[in-house]
Amino acid sequence: MTDPTRRFPDLWVDPEDDPRETGGPARGESAVLDSYLRHYRLTFELKCAGLTPEQLARRAVPPSTLSLLGLLRHLGKVEHIWAVQVVQGRTDDPRPYWSPDRRDVDFEDAVADAAVVDDAWATWRREVAHAQEVYARTPLDTVVRHHGEPLEVRDIVVHLIEEYARHCGHADLLRECVDGRTGQ
Repeated sequence: MTDPTRRFPDLWVDPEDDPRETGGPARGESAVLDSYLRHYRLTFELKCAGLTPEQLARRAVPPSTLSLLGLLRHLGKVEHIWAVQVVQGRTDDPRPYWSPDRRDVDFEDAVADAAVVDDAWATWRREVAHAQEVYARTPLDTVVRHHGEPLEVRDIVVHLIEEYARHCGHADLLRECVDGRTGQ
């Protein structure tokens, strides 16, 4: 379903209205990495915008549990794991959408319910905001431990960029199945 009132009805937004366009390239390693991560976070948010709980929870390729809502919950969990548990070392802080008994709670429990959707958006936005604060005050060459191995914060940020880029590709296909709109 496309929007005939727009110049490019099959895209999320007309190119001149794209909120990801910030005016110029970032300079310096931290600014460049932050710019890419912000771009992909906003891209993912755009891909999910304006959908009903049923549309967000739709699984396009059964028996896969992959859905836009599942991805939203997954990315909230991922943001928490890296910023809170790995960078801050707060391993006792429970991660969202996780159970030691079930591997894919973030996807399996992504059901078409307004309360589940509201919780997913609130969790993702809270975890993104917290992660932005953590990465803004932590130098990229800071070494942390992950599964006992040393890891620089720069590696975590690059990994998050990769994680969002991959899941934005998934979201692009899932959104196209929902209403025909494609990425840009």
